[in-house]
Formats: sequence, C-alpha cells, structure tokens
Amino acid sequence: MNLDGRVMYVSSTDERGVVDSDTRLRFTQKGSRIFGRYDGGAVERGRLVGRLTGSRLEFRYVQIEAGGEVHGGTSVCEVLTQPEGLARIVEHFTWRTRPGSGVNVFDEVV
Repeated sequence: MNLDGRVMYVSSTDERGVVDSDTRLRFTQKGSRIFGRYDGGAVERGRLVGRLTGSRLEFRYVQIEAGGEVHGGTSVCEVLTQPEGLARIVEHFTWRTRPGSGVNVFDEVV
C-alpha cells in the first residue's frame, strides 16, 4: 500500500477523538516515511509524521483545534485495502496532552 496523494475522511470517530466526518487528511509518502496534513470540523490545522511498514502505520500528530488549543499524541494504525481498491486506516490513538485513547477509522475519498 502506498498512501502518497491519497485523501481520507473520518468515517468513524471515537468519543475521545476530535476529528469528525468534516475532517480531511492528505498524505505524502517518501519510501516508508509518511507525512500528513489535516483540517476540518473541530481541527483548524493538524500535522502528522510517521512510518509505514507493511500494513502497520505509526505516527505522531499535533493539531490546533478550533478553540485555539494545541494537542497531540501518538497513533498505531492498520492500513487496509478495501475490495474496491480504496484505502482504510484503523487508528488506535493515545493522547499525550490530554487524558484518553481510542479508535478512529479513516476511509479514502472517492
């Protein structure tokens, strides 16, 4: 799986998550290195950096939220290919700046 140039939306948000169906994630991939930017909904601007090894994506993220707060954490994800060839990412996140962890699901925009 290569995530370069793919755009994802949040199809499922954990109650401890901030991203939502209005959030869009845009990925750049160079070798195994992953870079992402995201915004929309409660997130004014977010960035992530990590590594994709096989179907395992690990990254750190930081975001400025609509209220001006800055928060971040770490994520370990499973990258899946759906039957129609689109990407799905199942994210297990852990906040580092607030309590909590959870699971979000990102699906590729058609």
